[in-house]
This record gives sequence, structure tokens and C-alpha cells, in this order.
Amino acid sequence: MDGHWSPPQYDLSHPPALDVALTLTDDLKFPQNFARITKWCPDGSVYLSQCENRSFQLGRPELMVPNDSNSNPQSMLQSRQPAPIVDFEWYPTATSKDPATFCFVSSVRECPVKLLDASDGRLRASYPIIDHRERFIAPHSLAFNLTAQKLYCGFQDAIEVFDTANPGEGIRLATTPNKSSKDGLKGIISALAFCPSYESDVFAAGSLNANQCNIALFSESQGQTPLMFLDGGVSAGVMQLQFSSSKPHMLYASFRRDTRIFCWDMRYNSDQPLKVYASNPTPPASLSKAQFQTDCSSFKESTNQKHRFDIDITGKYLSVGRQDGNIMMYDLDNAFSALPELQGEYTEPTMISPTLVFPGHEDSIGSVAFHPTSSRLLSSSGSRNFDDDESDSDSDADGFATSVSVHRRRRQPSVRDNSLKLWRF
Repeated sequence: MDGHWSPPQYDLSHPPALDVALTLTDDLKFPQNFARITKWCPDGSVYLSQCENRSFQLGRPELMVPNDSNSNPQSMLQSRQPAPIVDFEWYPTATSKDPATFCFVSSVRECPVKLLDASDGRLRASYPIIDHRERFIAPHSLAFNLTAQKLYCGFQDAIEVFDTANPGEGIRLATTPNKSSKDGLKGIISALAFCPSYESDVFAAGSLNANQCNIALFSESQGQTPLMFLDGGVSAGVMQLQFSSSKPHMLYASFRRDTRIFCWDMRYNSDQPLKVYASNPTPPASLSKAQFQTDCSSFKESTNQKHRFDIDITGKYLSVGRQDGNIMMYDLDNAFSALPELQGEYTEPTMISPTLVFPGHEDSIGSVAFHPTSSRLLSSSGSRNFDDDESDSDSDADGFATSVSVHRRRRQPSVRDNSLKLWRF
């Protein structure tokens, strides 16, 4: 072996081939189970799914079965939690070949942050966040810094910082001076992301506060004082933040109930994004450029479900799944090659349409994830669907409503498609 490795290559000239598919392990007590978010282990050896039935399910790609097979293999690991799972994050250097690093952190409601062993689900360490009434707080966002020495946890008006090697109490960074103040980053810190450059200690934080200035940049060395705020998004809560691995000055963000993904270039104007990636392959011609930057109804979704996007390891492609079951692929290099050379401040963001759109699932797609070493994409689907078949009032034979009250059972949601699919480009 010569040790040579070349980055994955993606061909977006045609839809990818469905490599294999997997259905989650059956849960008789929770038949409407589905994977909310699925992430690859950093070495690509296994994937980990955060499920609706308060459990983690871990599996290997080689254990996934062909789409036309009737078999349903069991997951390698099922780790049930005592309460709903809020978020999870792999240890940055996790690999199945090194048991010491093969772990992840999880946030479970009303529990301390847990460091769990990915091989058997046992608890390795806990990092408690306690409020003024001595109750455990489950953070809405988790992120390791680049050296994996610190764990950052975002929650209401604050970020808790833990020393990974020394479980126990952390250091609290207040993102706003106090509850009555209008300064700082207010609300639940719902997203965290670290700049992938070792020359920088900058990280981004976003909140669920519905205003257009709910993303701030911080420095590890400067603590809780924001370096700057990013403006020009939509008046909605931030769902995800991610830096480009090849262009660490580019920050991407998605917002609640909005299909667009906004991109800022932190070297230039922070008052508005450089690019806006729209889900509409052909945006309505009747909309002006100014309307594209407002909360236009053509970009809205009907649910609050999070749709996790991902950028491949080369920083060239971005993918995201949508509520209609389609998967969008964007070529980021082509998007930036069309830009003129930036001189100082620029004015209007550019709308970018997807390079490739293909049907992925028969239900809403909660997350997509690029494989770190091969040209494959993992997608997971599922959502709560309520059928409006039942009437609220009874009628007699002549069609008139009667006054008889009938006790009705609470409606249970159904899932149209709770599969995981691996696509090969």
C-alpha cells in the first residue's frame, strides 16, 4: 500500500444509484419510530441515528441490505434513553479501530450531558448543567472545539464549556448580560459550529430568537464577548450552522420552517449573506430580488421539523433533504465561480438553484450526511403524520349532526417512510 488517498468525486450530471437501504429495528411499543438525525462516525466506519423512540441506533454500511431484499437486519447497538433526545455529537477523532476514542456525547432532557461508549452504550462520563433551581438542563446544541479538549453546550442565554478530560462543573459563558437586556445573543442557543482552521479560534452560535441578527461569532480566547453579529437572514430560529472545510471563512446556516440555506463570507460584509441557496429549481419569475430576502411564502415549510444539511469533506458540494422527500445537491464551486471579484462591500445576495434534485424518500427527510472517505450519501426519513379522516361530530341517517358526545382516543401519528438509504454517485 502506498498510502495514497484521493478525495471523493461526485457526478451531479445524473441522479445517484441507490446502493442499499435499511429500515430501523422494529419497536412493538413504538411502531411510529423513525430516525430524526443520522451522522457518520468521523472515520466513516459506522453511522449513528437519533430516533423518535428515545434511542440511539448504530449500524455499519455493510450490514445494510439491498433495496429489493426482504430481510431486516438488527442494528449493532440500541441505546435507550430515559427521556427524549435533544442532540448528539461524535467525538472528533472517533474510530471503531480505537476503543478509547469510539464515543459520542448526547443531550437528553432533564439529564446531564452524557459521554457514551459507541460500542456498548455504557456511560463514560457526565457533564452536568444545573439551573438556579438545581435542575438539570439539557442543551439544545453540542460542539467540540478543534482540539477536542473542550465541549461547548448551548442552552437558554448561555453556553456551558466543559473540559472533556475532567468531567464535572463547567464554565458558563453568558450570551446576554441579563434577561431584561436587549444586548447580546438572546434566546436558546440552538446551533454551534467551530471554524475548521487551526489558525483561528472562532466559533459561531445561533439562537431560536426570531430576529434577523440571531447569529454571532465568538472567540475561545475572548470568552463571552461576541466578535460580530451576522445579519440578513430571516426572522426565524436558527436550526443549523456549518463552516466549509475548504473555505473556513464561509459560514452556512438554515432556519426554522424555511427551505433556504444562507451563506456568509466573514471576510467581507456581515450585514447580509453572500449567497442564498433556494430549494426551488426555477424560482418564480414574478418575485423581485428584494422579495427573495424577505420571509417569502414560497420558501416556507408547513412543519417545524429540522432538516439537517451537510457539506462534503472537500467543501465542494452541499446536500439537504426536504419535506416532499426530494434531495437537493448544490455545487458550491460553480456558485462562487460566477461571482465577480469582491471589492469592499457588496449589496445584493445571489440566489442559487440546486444542481441536482432527485426523489429520495416517500416522507420528509430529516437529515443527509456525506460519507467522509467515499462518494456516498446517507439519508434518513420520517415524520409525524396525522390523518384527518375522523369527524369531530356524529351525524344521523339524514346527515344532521347529533348532540351525542363520543369519547375519542387520542390520535396517534403515523410514519409513511422511516428508512435509511445509502446513495452512490
